[in-house]
Amino acid sequence: MPICSTHRPRMNRRGFLQAAASGAAALAASCATRRHGSAPPPNILLIVSDDQGYNDLGCYGNDTIITPCLDRLAAEGVRLTDFYVTWCACTPSRGSLLTGRYPQRNGTYDMYRNDKPDYGYKYGPEEYAVSPERILGMDTREVLLPQVLDPAGYASGIFGKWDLGQLRRFLPLQRGFDDFYGYVNTGIDYYTHERYGVPSMYRNNQPTTEDRGTYTTDLFKREALRFIRGREGRPFFCYLPFNAPHIASVLERPRPVQAPEEYKQMYPKAAADAEQRRIDHMASLTAMDDAIAEVLDLIDASGQRENTIVIFFSDNGGSGTADNTPLRGRKGQVFEGGIRVPCIIRWPGVVPPGTVCTEFLSSLDLFPTLCAATGARPSPDIPLDGFDIAPVLAGREPSPRTEMFWKRRGDCAARVGNWKWVDSAKGSGLFDLASDIGEEHDLSAERPEQLARVKARYDAWIDAMENAEPRGPFRDY
Repeated sequence: MPICSTHRPRMNRRGFLQAAASGAAALAASCATRRHGSAPPPNILLIVSDDQGYNDLGCYGNDTIITPCLDRLAAEGVRLTDFYVTWCACTPSRGSLLTGRYPQRNGTYDMYRNDKPDYGYKYGPEEYAVSPERILGMDTREVLLPQVLDPAGYASGIFGKWDLGQLRRFLPLQRGFDDFYGYVNTGIDYYTHERYGVPSMYRNNQPTTEDRGTYTTDLFKREALRFIRGREGRPFFCYLPFNAPHIASVLERPRPVQAPEEYKQMYPKAAADAEQRRIDHMASLTAMDDAIAEVLDLIDASGQRENTIVIFFSDNGGSGTADNTPLRGRKGQVFEGGIRVPCIIRWPGVVPPGTVCTEFLSSLDLFPTLCAATGARPSPDIPLDGFDIAPVLAGREPSPRTEMFWKRRGDCAARVGNWKWVDSAKGSGLFDLASDIGEEHDLSAERPEQLARVKARYDAWIDAMENAEPRGPFRDY
């Protein structure tokens, strides 16, 4: 289990805010000095899957699923066991990844989606145009990773799921990216590229139906390959957020996970509908694994392997037929199965190959880590909620992270050291993750002092978030 502090005094609200500000200032000062000698700045390939389970990879112990590329990536880098995202569903999780800030700090702490299609309702064009899914987006005052990388000379492209707003001012090209091909909401049909009948694919700032009928995983791979081939002489940030293995956003029930027939044939024939749904889920992951292999092959063939940081993780815990073993819960829940996700990082010269990191880490840490690695300078006036974790990934230092917090509407959770507290509609309790990763044994009555300590840290975090500079779209200001 991670090396964590087990006794930490409560920090008052002012101390919490001052610590965040001083951390951001220290990071800005260190970013320009991280790179050594005359080595060129590293390329970044950031791959995110959608609703993949913690155990939906061979290298995490699943002996049924076929993921040779990602298994090889783990053998060439580090596999993380205690890696968390900030929310148990997609939109806030992705917002935190690109800002380095908690959802409650950056203002995107819920989904931009319409709920009526869950009950079989189909929007017409006029109604959809003024619906929450269409008009909400991440506050334009937030600074995203590509905006920080741009002054450091980076070309940035995103190919896949955006999910941070559909109006022009919210689209990737207005948020620092140079190139965008993908869809703009939470989920689509893999072949029609529609969300409940609404066309959702964009190229840069314009809607497009040019590739209707082609499987999305193949399209996002194609565009990533095009982008990387065109980046000669300039470092790149390639953000590749697949929609696999998310269910297709269609009105039919149960909603399917779509995969090409050739990948379904790689698995034994199913005897029941439930088994077939699991096969479709695995087949979509195997198709994604093949796509990632082609992107990595291009990086290797172009001689950029040793100078490219590759990061892979899931945006949240698995849903439906995903395998979250041995964790409790799933997508939409603040138990471990909703927020602890598989993560693999290959970083030649920094990460020893074939290693396993059991330290307490988070997607919040990727923004400051990549800034430090590239020499990019985040603003010292914008508090970040993560740390530069390169020394941790290298095995030289323990993680500086000792706590993390989650809030999803009425559900809340906190991890402080190895203690995890959950208070939710799906269950509550205090758990010792060092001996109970499955959150089976509630120790609230046996360890009231630990329960009080974890709740106090959660309260301090809530105070800090409420007193942060307010951001939309959900915050009242």
